[in-house]
Amino acid sequence: MNLYMLKQTSLLLPLLLCCVCNTVRCSAAPDTNTSAETDALALLEFKRAASDPGGALSSWNASTSLCQWKGVTCADDPKNNGAGRVTELRLADRGLSGAIAGSVGNLTALRVLDLSNNRFSGRIPAVDSIRGLQVLDLSTNSLEGSVPDALTNCSSLERLWLYSNALTGSIPRNIGYLSNLVNFDLSGNNLTGTIPPSIGNASRLDVLYLGGNQLTGSIPDGVGELSAMSVLELNNNLLSGSIPSTLFNLSSLQTLDLGSNMLVDTLPSDMGDWLVSLQSLFLNGNQLQGQIPSSIGRASELQSIHISANRFSGPIPASLGNLSKLSTLNLEENALETRGDDQSWGFLAALGNCALLNSLSLDNNNLQGELPDSIGNLAPGLQVLRMGFNNMSGTVPPGIGKLRNLTTLGLSHNRFTGVLGGWLGNLENLQYVDLESNGFTGPIPPSAGNLTQLLALKLANNGFQGSVPASFGNLQQLAYLDLSYNNLRGSVPGEALTSPRMRTCVLSYNSLEGSIPLDFSRLQELTELSLSSNAFTGDIPDSIGQCQMLQTVEMDRNLLTGNVPVSFGNLKSLSTLNLSHNNLSGPIPSAALTGLQYLTRLDISYNDFTGEVPRDGVFANATAVSLQGNRGLCGGATTLHMPSCRTRSNKRAETQYYLIEVLIPVFGFMSLALLIYFLLIEKTTRRRRRQHLPFPSFGKQFPKVTYQDLAQATKDFSESNLVGRGSYGSVYRCRLKEHGMEEEMAVKVFDLEMPGAERSFLAECEALRSIQHRNLLPIRTACSAVDNRGGMFKALLYEFMPNGSLDTWLHPRAAPPAGGGKAPKRLGFSQRVNVIVNVADVLDYLHHECGRPTVHCDLKPSNILLDDDLNALLGDFGIARFYADSKSAPPPAVDDPTSSVGVRGTIGYIAPEYAGGVRLASTSGDVYSFGVVVLEMVTGKRPTDPTFKDGLDIVNFVSSNFPHQISRVVDPRLSEECKEFSRDKVEPENAAYQCLLCLLQVALSCTHPSPSERVSIKEVANKLHATQMAYEGAKEKK
Repeated sequence: MNLYMLKQTSLLLPLLLCCVCNTVRCSAAPDTNTSAETDALALLEFKRAASDPGGALSSWNASTSLCQWKGVTCADDPKNNGAGRVTELRLADRGLSGAIAGSVGNLTALRVLDLSNNRFSGRIPAVDSIRGLQVLDLSTNSLEGSVPDALTNCSSLERLWLYSNALTGSIPRNIGYLSNLVNFDLSGNNLTGTIPPSIGNASRLDVLYLGGNQLTGSIPDGVGELSAMSVLELNNNLLSGSIPSTLFNLSSLQTLDLGSNMLVDTLPSDMGDWLVSLQSLFLNGNQLQGQIPSSIGRASELQSIHISANRFSGPIPASLGNLSKLSTLNLEENALETRGDDQSWGFLAALGNCALLNSLSLDNNNLQGELPDSIGNLAPGLQVLRMGFNNMSGTVPPGIGKLRNLTTLGLSHNRFTGVLGGWLGNLENLQYVDLESNGFTGPIPPSAGNLTQLLALKLANNGFQGSVPASFGNLQQLAYLDLSYNNLRGSVPGEALTSPRMRTCVLSYNSLEGSIPLDFSRLQELTELSLSSNAFTGDIPDSIGQCQMLQTVEMDRNLLTGNVPVSFGNLKSLSTLNLSHNNLSGPIPSAALTGLQYLTRLDISYNDFTGEVPRDGVFANATAVSLQGNRGLCGGATTLHMPSCRTRSNKRAETQYYLIEVLIPVFGFMSLALLIYFLLIEKTTRRRRRQHLPFPSFGKQFPKVTYQDLAQATKDFSESNLVGRGSYGSVYRCRLKEHGMEEEMAVKVFDLEMPGAERSFLAECEALRSIQHRNLLPIRTACSAVDNRGGMFKALLYEFMPNGSLDTWLHPRAAPPAGGGKAPKRLGFSQRVNVIVNVADVLDYLHHECGRPTVHCDLKPSNILLDDDLNALLGDFGIARFYADSKSAPPPAVDDPTSSVGVRGTIGYIAPEYAGGVRLASTSGDVYSFGVVVLEMVTGKRPTDPTFKDGLDIVNFVSSNFPHQISRVVDPRLSEECKEFSRDKVEPENAAYQCLLCLLQVALSCTHPSPSERVSIKEVANKLHATQMAYEGAKEKK
């Protein structure tokens, strides 16, 4: 058998060798169409996967040669007997979408793949098999997923652009394997992780863009070893740590952008000696500190410097004047300073040498003293000058009028004074002017009408007098006008405000009078109109309905009369309408206002409106509508708590009811009462009469508590349960389990031997039984009884607040409180803001929302308690007064129970008009006390602090340092939470600073000596809520 098989094998072997040889010979002779066909199939698959609404790929078909297809470039392949292979595929900006087919990886001869500026989605296809690929540009699409690690196998890549997509994940760690890479751009994605250290191995790298991602960690030292680098942009990431010193040795670097990261430390003192090619420097939005190196003036090629929003301090180097090519200098939002002397202002004169300077931004620093007249020697081509939020004083030098090419001028929030000179009218190219929050006086110069290109004019918060210039009618490009908080008087010329581009017009808080002057038919783009707190009279123009883009209308606190125009119904974008505190009358235009679907805030309080309140639209939301002070209104949604509307039929029924059901029993009861009175008058003792003094009923929902219950719960009112003492009695802690009150209670026992104590008890009962609010200390019940000795006993029970009063948190004792408990912790800044907002809310409720306006009369930190979450609850209504609007009500009689003869309060918190003999308690008195409380919470000082003497009080202590030196008044204990607050300076580049500024501004507006000049607590509450939201939102973004 074995011999047979061997023979057969020997016969077959020559045949097998022949077949193998033929096979090898076939493989060695290629088909000249195979590779070209592979490319064609790959491209047709690409076409099938893509969406091509514009027909960019219409030429891709079998009837046309592959190399003639649009976007396709071929080259002869000598290995392919001259057959063309696809070497370039360029389809940029062709409107293509869908996925990029993986078949592009089969185009193995490809050198350039450019699919940029389309709408491709999905993942990046595998192209690592295209070893000769030199350019890969998939930028500006909607690609997702990660950057494939396999891309690092394309060792011939010179340009890799994947920017402006939605890529995630990290940068491939072996990206440095691309040793031929020259231009690398991954900016504008959502990449995370760190910058791979291996990138330092890409030694040919010339341009590196990684900005606009979420990269973390530090900048690798290896980046500073890329000696060929000319552009490095790592901006808008989350990079931290120091800037590698090697970066400042890159002599070929032309653009360095590290802005909007979290980089720290100082800049090298010799940085300008090495960056000899640098043209653009962006270090803005970091946490860099120290001084700006004077060597920066030796980087002679610099054209743009942006180092704003850091913590640089010290002087501005005069060496900047050596940069002859400088066009943009942005140093805003730092702590750079001038001391008011010529030397520290020397940089300004030096910058006069920079003949190409186009933009100079120095906002939000600490520039002090008078602005030198050398400002007029800056480059004549200067277009942008921003120096707001500093501490400059004196008058604006007239030399500024030489800068005739200025388009933007910002000098707001300084201490400039005097009259605006003729220099303003000389700057005829101005488009944006911001001079608000200074001390300018005198008239607004009519020459302002020469600024015919003006788009925005902000003159608010100054002392301008006179009238609104008629020459404003020349400003036909004006879109934003704010003249609020000045002393402008008289009527507004009708021709003054006629710009058809006007979007915002704010004239509030002046003394303007006459009819509303606006020609609404010409203001079709108006979105915000604020005329609050003036003396405008007459009707609201019906033509306002033509401004259909209006979103905010504020006409409150004027003398307007007539009806609300039905044309308000045309304002479909309206979200806020405030017509309160006028003399408007008539019915509410239901059809007009209920159809405004975006209206979320409507205040028509304190007018003379009559009739039934609508139930639909904004009127269905009680929190969005203010109607109080209109005695003629009735009906509406039940949550509005308006009186019911009477009809003719129920009036007749009501009359019958009174005659039959009421009057007869009343007369019978009175007769019986008189009889009983005469029978018992001799038997009734004085003590018995006292025991039955009137006691307000709290209703069945309040449990009955006896004197014995309270004596037992407090261990006969022992010192061990004493919480504190007040003007009219003492407060004890107790627990009344048998009455269903499991939680700990606070019982306020009135000392009835004190004059006014019994009246205080009754006043507090009356106030608290009829009002409810989340920031009011909730009363549980009351007790009016006889004690063990036969004397009268009166007490109120509240929920016990273990965190005590605000006073104990603001002014903690050195030793722990009685009982061995822990000393109270100090309130942080966020917690103080929350407490302030809580108190403003409850005062707004008491003054405007509770049905019968109530004045607390004794607002102070010891009457503000804190619950477990450190929310504020207002208590102690012992001297509260029910209030009729003091602006319209006549003075009360001496025996009027709402009168406050010798108004009580607490020294330091009581409004000055009370001390001056004013007998009527008013809401403006509470507003003053609130302002003092806010100042105490910010400064940490009581208004009776020993440092306040010789005419200095807490109000002028703060106002004399506001707004430029508020660090001098801030409670030092806040510095731990707000590290940006230092003892010497508060840096203005953060939300905490802006929030603090607002708190102090609100407090000062509340503590104006004149009650009529104080803002209402409703305005305060609204502003504080907006400020708190902005502050908390900014904290969440960090």
